[in-house]
Amino acid sequence: MLERKNRGSLFIVSAPSGAGKTTLCMKLVSSLPDLKFSVSYTTRRPRPGEINNRDYTFITRADFLAMVGRREFVEWAEVHGALYGTSRARLEEIMDSGSDVILDIDTRGAMQIKNRHEEGTYIFVLPPSMDILKQRLEKRMTNSQEDIEQRLRTAVSEIRNYSEYDYVIINDIFEKALKEFEAIIVSHRVGVRMIEPLWVNESFLKQEEH
Repeated sequence: MLERKNRGSLFIVSAPSGAGKTTLCMKLVSSLPDLKFSVSYTTRRPRPGEINNRDYTFITRADFLAMVGRREFVEWAEVHGALYGTSRARLEEIMDSGSDVILDIDTRGAMQIKNRHEEGTYIFVLPPSMDILKQRLEKRMTNSQEDIEQRLRTAVSEIRNYSEYDYVIINDIFEKALKEFEAIIVSHRVGVRMIEPLWVNESFLKQEEH
């Protein structure tokens, strides 16, 4: 009998665009066993280097809205003119396999899940400052000045929601932020609620009943 519950957990991660949450998530998934990165659906165009079904599943707006109508998303939102959504079936499949899931979504999507009282651990990633956030967006070379200004305005409204999360990571030094991120997941895995009561009873307590 397994000593730990064999269903995975959900980790919801949000941050302003440019704070580095996606890089943190991808690095952690590549280094920590039994952790998978949930691939969201989106209607936006792929950026240079992005691969379908690895970074996002890129679909048409019509197909996305059809999925909304069938209630296939645990959350969805329109961000910077594009639609993004998380498939409930994909989440369930990963967690049922025993792996934990990292869900990289914006604050509106995270609050949709939280307001539905879905079980999960909420993590918010902050940049060191707004000036550094602006610099990071400018270095991408894929965003227009108008787009950068819009993302900075959106960042302010997103940061107002930080207190709704369980943990806050400041992504100043990447290696430090990564260690903090890993510590959150590892500590969750050894929490009391992750132990199988039946295993404890069979292995340690049953003998006292006789």
